[in-house]
Amino acid sequence: MKIDFLTLFPEMFHGVLNESILRKAQEKEAVTFNVINFREYSSNKHQNVDDYPYGGGAGMVLTPQPIFDAVEDIRKQHNSEPKIILVCPQGERFTQAKAEQLAREEHLLFVCGHYEGYDERIREHLVTDEISIGDFVLTGGELASMVITDSIVRLLPGVLGNEDSPILDSYSSGLLEHPHYTRPADFRGLKVPEVLLSGNHKLIAEWREEQSLKRTFERRPDLLEKYPLTEKQKAIIKKWQNGN
Repeated sequence: MKIDFLTLFPEMFHGVLNESILRKAQEKEAVTFNVINFREYSSNKHQNVDDYPYGGGAGMVLTPQPIFDAVEDIRKQHNSEPKIILVCPQGERFTQAKAEQLAREEHLLFVCGHYEGYDERIREHLVTDEISIGDFVLTGGELASMVITDSIVRLLPGVLGNEDSPILDSYSSGLLEHPHYTRPADFRGLKVPEVLLSGNHKLIAEWREEQSLKRTFERRPDLLEKYPLTEKQKAIIKKWQNGN
């Protein structure tokens, strides 16, 4: 996978892209990153990339020319049509399902804006996807694009040591993940559930399934509205709803 970032602050990416799983993914040649300062594409002699909005109003707006030229150059260099992602509060809310969808792409290009917003022609005639990571506003799109990238890259084949890890993640299955425990079995009187020490894999699987269901019921009941519950799971939830 190739991932490009168009940004006015390329230094923000260095630490994140070169540590932990994202660094390992590059070493395994699962992904290549390219961070581009789109100010370099400005045709303005002062390399300005923003201007006052027509009609007045607070703040400055990113002009279309540098971003259009940068995207066209990237397309030409790679001879490809990348998914062009605009990170903004108005986009669709990012989910694990969206991460899994984007992980199947060969080339992604993030447009990271700043100031008051983008010229609408960028949104209408250039981007393929608009994504928001939540109902709040950030100073710019850089942090959001890094969050999205992390969630995508970890899904690429061979990136994680355990291939089951992304499958068992919260949201991948449709439910929140069950609790985890490790050694020691008794820490300051706080004990690991006996079932996990039993060696009975069937009982352990049943416990994990029920704990996953319970955690989702307690913390994100909205997820259960779309989850294909079995009759057994429906009966368990009904007991919880009745206070048992």
